[in-house]
Amino acid sequence: MPPDDRWLPSLAPVKPFPWAAQLCPPRWRPWRRVTIGFTLLLSCGQTPTTVRPLSLVTVPSPSASVLTSASAAVTSAPDVPAPQARPWPPAPREVRTSWCHDVMNALDATTCYVLPNERPDTLLIYLHGIVPPDANSVQKTNLERVVIRASRRANVAALLPRGEQGLAPARQQDWWGWPTGEAAYRRRAPTLIRELQAARTRFEQWTGISFAHVYVAGSSAGAYFVSLLALHGGLDVDGFAVISGGSGIVTPELAALRPTPFYVGYSTSDTVGPSARALATLLQRASWPVRLATHAVPHGAHEVYLDEAFSFWRHQSEKQTLPLEIRFLIVC
Repeated sequence: MPPDDRWLPSLAPVKPFPWAAQLCPPRWRPWRRVTIGFTLLLSCGQTPTTVRPLSLVTVPSPSASVLTSASAAVTSAPDVPAPQARPWPPAPREVRTSWCHDVMNALDATTCYVLPNERPDTLLIYLHGIVPPDANSVQKTNLERVVIRASRRANVAALLPRGEQGLAPARQQDWWGWPTGEAAYRRRAPTLIRELQAARTRFEQWTGISFAHVYVAGSSAGAYFVSLLALHGGLDVDGFAVISGGSGIVTPELAALRPTPFYVGYSTSDTVGPSARALATLLQRASWPVRLATHAVPHGAHEVYLDEAFSFWRHQSEKQTLPLEIRFLIVC
């Protein structure tokens, strides 16, 4: 007995292709109609494409006795209490360190943190410029306030890890800094990367949040280190930002890296302009999403840069998660 095709009118009419007869040999003609199809599931901005075959499945209707038994089982099932979410925000950790100023709390001796008023799903790791070893300094106080205000405005958690001594210019050897050149990166980056990853893990365990989005930003010396991390593939994150710094160095790893949203910001009066523009050009040629922005502000960290970076990252994330479904049907 031929199959029942009463379900076919629910499909949009499809005009048979001239070559469809080759897919429907004469021996199929007694069955009158055959539908061949497949679905392509695409995600805008993503490389992988999934092909899912369409199939017709006959499912027998459950008997009344089966439905009655299932209903009784559900009714008699004991109530399971829903898991209780941790209170937010959690109480500050009892850690004392000269690295974290009064406006920031300490995760450990070398890492400060910021928590927004509502539970976040995004984490920012911010790398400072060169900072003197004093407990209080203009550089550190300004940076911490910028990160606090911008992060809370965007409802983002933030970590402010401390760099290492001996990486600043010669007259500031006891200042905290980061590797800014290739030789220093090769020598010091592996240890620093492990420390950054360990700080993120401790923070996620303490907050009970596995962050869906993680971004890395830096200003001045921190910006140069962020650009090296990105170009060498040192950290696999969802986006980068360099502020008042950064350099476009062609690395052996660049061609194989996943294009990642990258924000570049600098002052109109800053001497780092040429190197920042060179970095943006290099990344654009490698098909990375890039936003280049300039502002009439002094060198260093400013809230406007982070505000723009958060907006840019979120826009790129939304573009990558828009689903698109295309169906192809061939009817003989």
